[in-house]
Amino acid sequence: MKYNPEYHHRRSIRLKGYDYSSAGAYFVTICLHEKACLFGEVNNAAMILSPIGKIVQDYWLEIPQHFENVELGAFIVMPNHLHGILNILDVGVQYIEPLQSIEPLPRHIEPNNELNPNRPKNMNTKKLSPNQ
Repeated sequence: MKYNPEYHHRRSIRLKGYDYSSAGAYFVTICLHEKACLFGEVNNAAMILSPIGKIVQDYWLEIPQHFENVELGAFIVMPNHLHGILNILDVGVQYIEPLQSIEPLPRHIEPNNELNPNRPKNMNTKKLSPNQ
């Protein structure tokens, strides 16, 4: 179903005034578009990951390698979503002055390698084959 503002009244569950960049434990849920069950299936009360589900799990486990101030809590990959806890550690920076000289990014950038010629063309898709 397409978004219709007359039927869909989504409100934010974020706490007003809370600094979500601060240290703390954050419960994260990531859902697949149109609730597609691409990550696997539940069989006899056990989650059986598909090849795509295994990639999702691998990337989740790699988060601390990319963000040194993040530790992983419990997580689970489900057929059409992921639940996890990210522990963001205090890095000692309380406030960073925003840079006023940076121009905003365009609202939409076509996927290509012109912006980063060193990026391999298959960087994000190399783990998937047409048979998966």
